[in-house]
Amino acid sequence: MNTNTRFTHNGLTLVELMVTITVATILIGIAAPSLSSLYDAQRAGANIRKIQQSLQFARNAAISYGVRVTVCPVADNQCNSDWQSGLVIFTDSGTTNILDGSDKVIYQTGEFHQQDTISYNRRAVHFYPDGLASGSNGTLKYCPGSPTSSSSKAVIVNQAGRVRFSTDNNISCSP
Repeated sequence: MNTNTRFTHNGLTLVELMVTITVATILIGIAAPSLSSLYDAQRAGANIRKIQQSLQFARNAAISYGVRVTVCPVADNQCNSDWQSGLVIFTDSGTTNILDGSDKVIYQTGEFHQQDTISYNRRAVHFYPDGLASGSNGTLKYCPGSPTSSSSKAVIVNQAGRVRFSTDNNISCSP
């Protein structure tokens, strides 16, 4: 008779399971805040590209259609300063900054994330048939999460209508 019988374990003991759960909880607790800042940075990058592409599209539309094209947030058919509500690109052949009679909406973005701050030093950006943005130059800033976020991005519109990304590392949306 063989008395050396081997028993195999096909599972975890309660102590092993508790240690594994404790280690996993600690690692998740350390990683979660950095994932939040990564998400903010990704959101800022994606939305500032959307804004930059929308502004370039508006400039190209002004040149192609031969009319003034306006980019601004719109409420009650007129431009306002709530840039967080999204951008509306429209031909602006009537009264400036008002979506009226013969004006046509060319493109519209959705609202931006409710915790983000978007600021611009003017109520609207105007592109003229020659591509210029005279009187509309400025810096449009996108700050994810808070007005002083380290992940903030910006685009600059110059008088000639050129739209470029800001290289500034210290962007703030605070007034």
